[in-house]
Amino acid sequence: MIYNFIHIIHIYSVFIYGGFLFVDIFFLSKMKKSLSEHEHKVAREAIMKHVRKVVPYALLVAVASGLFMVFQVFGKISEEGMSSFQMILSLKVFLGLWLGFRGINQKFFGIQPWVFKHHVFPFSLVVVIIFLSQAMYF
Repeated sequence: MIYNFIHIIHIYSVFIYGGFLFVDIFFLSKMKKSLSEHEHKVAREAIMKHVRKVVPYALLVAVASGLFMVFQVFGKISEEGMSSFQMILSLKVFLGLWLGFRGINQKFFGIQPWVFKHHVFPFSLVVVIIFLSQAMYF
């Protein structure tokens, strides 16, 4: 029962985080074409002021709930090695922890990423993680 509850929280937090990345890439970045540079800067900051209150925490909840679920379903490694499920899950964990590490550095320490400064790469990782989620059970 607790696993299902954590799973739902995880899905919602991923939707919040991934949804923001989607909106930023496909909509907010296009405002430059319709607004002057100053108007774009003001409008983006007006939106980001509210985004900063929710999205980083959604990422942290997604990582924490994901780690909880991993410890519930990973299982023991057999003598033959990891199963394909465990290998794909390990890759998902690595990618999710990378996103979480990046988010923690930005939110709590003010450290901006050295590379991949735009949201395209994190959004790509979210999409890859979603596809891996489906591939784990094949």
